[in-house]
Amino acid sequence: PKRAAFRTVTKELSSARGAPAMELDLRGQTAEEAVMNLDRFIDSAVLSGVDRLTVIHGKGTGVLRSAVQKRLRNHPGVKSFRLGTYGEGESGVTIVQLK
Repeated sequence: PKRAAFRTVTKELSSARGAPAMELDLRGQTAEEAVMNLDRFIDSAVLSGVDRLTVIHGKGTGVLRSAVQKRLRNHPGVKSFRLGTYGEGESGVTIVQLK
């Protein structure tokens, strides 16, 4: 059976400081697709002056989480990252702080 096609979803959220925060939903993508979309998303956020991102990779098998975090370790625009906490999505999301 064919894998259902999922669209990358981004949306702006208001953060506590009033600056826009960004969210990227990678669920349903292959690791390769997710990394390409993550790179584009980070580049766009840096150009827009956004300093915090939420990347949704889901809990599942951990393949997307591993691919996302491997890329974040080496991305020049990333200051730090961590798994979400209770209320943020826990291990199904990664919170990214940009430089």
